[in-house]
Amino acid sequence: MSRTIIGRSPNYYIKKRFFRNKPAVSGLIYICMAIVIALLGYSIMPDKTPDANDGAVQIQKKPAGFSVNFLKIRKNYRVNRKGFINMVFFGQENHYTIIPIETYELKGTDVMYKEYGVRGKERSVPLVQVVYPLFTGKTDSLWSAGNYKISGEQIKYINPDGEIIETTMAETAGIFRSDHIEKRTFWLGTDRSGRDLLSRLLYGTRISLAIGFVAVVISMFLGLSFGAIAGFWGGRIDDVIVWLMSVVWSIPGIMLVIAISLALQSRGIWVAFVAVGFTMWVDVARVVRGQIISIKQKTFIEAARALGMKNFRIIYNHMLPNMMGPLIVIATANFAAAILLEAGLSFLGLSVQPPTPSWGSMIFEGFNVLGTKNSWHLVVFPGLAISLMVLSFNLLGNGVRDAIDPKSMVK
Repeated sequence: MSRTIIGRSPNYYIKKRFFRNKPAVSGLIYICMAIVIALLGYSIMPDKTPDANDGAVQIQKKPAGFSVNFLKIRKNYRVNRKGFINMVFFGQENHYTIIPIETYELKGTDVMYKEYGVRGKERSVPLVQVVYPLFTGKTDSLWSAGNYKISGEQIKYINPDGEIIETTMAETAGIFRSDHIEKRTFWLGTDRSGRDLLSRLLYGTRISLAIGFVAVVISMFLGLSFGAIAGFWGGRIDDVIVWLMSVVWSIPGIMLVIAISLALQSRGIWVAFVAVGFTMWVDVARVVRGQIISIKQKTFIEAARALGMKNFRIIYNHMLPNMMGPLIVIATANFAAAILLEAGLSFLGLSVQPPTPSWGSMIFEGFNVLGTKNSWHLVVFPGLAISLMVLSFNLLGNGVRDAIDPKSMVK
């Protein structure tokens, strides 16, 4: 009995070769993990405040694994609680002002505490001011300046809405013990402003992936457009576009981004997105131009022209699909290059502006205090994050390149 041989599609062999490449697969896994971290955002960050900016200078530059207790004092205005989706993308403002403390004790109607790292006597704050949000405007009442009154075990206070609330000292003390002392562990330490370094690194993942994605989209759109026009029509149009590519190619990328930022008279994340994208289209255009010059001589292109197909349809439906392999490779390389370029711009202060965390700006903050006590981790951790992300994209690009190489076809 003869055995029927079932043919396999080229995509089958491409996938087979790719998943045999362990470094490429490890790079893909790391990138997928980074994407999940970026999408989950604030929901997985220890510090869920916007820009992970909740810190205290008393605990600046603490090493990895540092733990401390915080006294949480209720803010005297209502903090709107956001929905889950809104919190994931934009964070949630803290309802409390936090103070790192070494010791604390309830004495009568006051909370006595010793602030972390501050020499001197214990400080005190009224228990009511710690637990409840109080009205801060002027009132006609004869109450204390804090807009509350204590009579034995009874407490009356005016909330931010101007309403008079009655409660007891025992209930207030119970709320204090359960909600207003919090122990936090900073697994990667704190930065020079006493903020959680792990949270800011996780948020920096979102910034790096976002700028890489936007830069790749812009560069692919411009590169495909100019490269296709130059390669398909040729002649004077080709000469002009090649000249433009040569001019842009001759300018260092970071200098071009600085020039664009100065021309727009602005600094910030969206300017960085656009500027980085406009500096990376030349690589794509050169590849597309060369591929189209080669493909347009093929017989199936002549057949498409003979059938009366329009030029745009020939380019979009018949040429571009035949160069997807090289485009995927160059897109991954541009993604890594965009992350590095953004880090350099943030280091120079031309990209993401404080307090929004970016890996480049975090390295700059660490660089400014390099050599002082407990400062090495401020540079090492964000530097390691950049290196691993760039390495992952390079490994992925190399794996895709090897997988689509027809010379290594496995049967």
